[in-house]
Amino acid sequence: MILGIDIGTTTTKAVSVENGKLVKKIKTRAADAVTSATGAFGKLVLENGIRMSDIEGIIITGAGSSKLGKEIFGIPARRVDEITAIGIGGMFLSGKDHIIIANVGTGTAIIEAEEGSIVHLGGSGVGGGTVQGLAKKLLPVSDFSGIMALAAGGNLKQVDLLLEDIMDTRLSFLDGETTASNFGKMLDSAAPGDIARGLLNMAYQVIGMLSVFAAKSKNLDRVIVTGRGSNNPIGKQVLSVITGMYGVEFEYPPDAEYTTAAGAGLSVKAGSSFAS
Repeated sequence: MILGIDIGTTTTKAVSVENGKLVKKIKTRAADAVTSATGAFGKLVLENGIRMSDIEGIIITGAGSSKLGKEIFGIPARRVDEITAIGIGGMFLSGKDHIIIANVGTGTAIIEAEEGSIVHLGGSGVGGGTVQGLAKKLLPVSDFSGIMALAAGGNLKQVDLLLEDIMDTRLSFLDGETTASNFGKMLDSAAPGDIARGLLNMAYQVIGMLSVFAAKSKNLDRVIVTGRGSNNPIGKQVLSVITGMYGVEFEYPPDAEYTTAAGAGLSVKAGSSFAS
């Protein structure tokens, strides 16, 4: 059994991998990398009755992985590049051998993955961290559950400048409901829910358009969305609108939030020794 641990900036995920298959998964939060990694390890082992003797090795990745040594509780550990882990995990979870991945976390990474080649195409600092950071100044809440609750009843027409606000006709293939400028209207009457909706709309429009450009540049018509941000229902609505405009499909594989941890664990091919 191999354990894969993804130490993110806010959340750490851990999975167990056996014979090339994802078996168990957990997530946890802690203030520093060492506490996150050891806490995730302990939670995975204890909650699933895993015996230490069954663990061949641990593969770590993510923002805090460089702060850990070559062993965790006496079990050999090694590090894999986060981009590589996302690529391996994305191909495995999606079942596709050539894909564009939008990994949405605190920020967003755009990756092209195919057998033998995983390339970081770029990305954006816009992600979940952007929404939460702006919420601290603009909203009465900054936790994601609170933001989502506010945004559920929000009206984008209170905050975003739409094409219908400045034009009487369509522009190219864009209709009047298309955003001309995020927060370009921002009426005095805008309520917290409207602002919350505007924040999520802005973030996922940026993520969606970067993904579309990446997919089209590689002659692909779909993007695999992974990371914690793949579970956002309002974000999915925004990306669905972008699909209707540009013909690029967004897919959300099962366990997408665990893509990076899964890719770390799967970076040791089934049947191979951890030491090889």
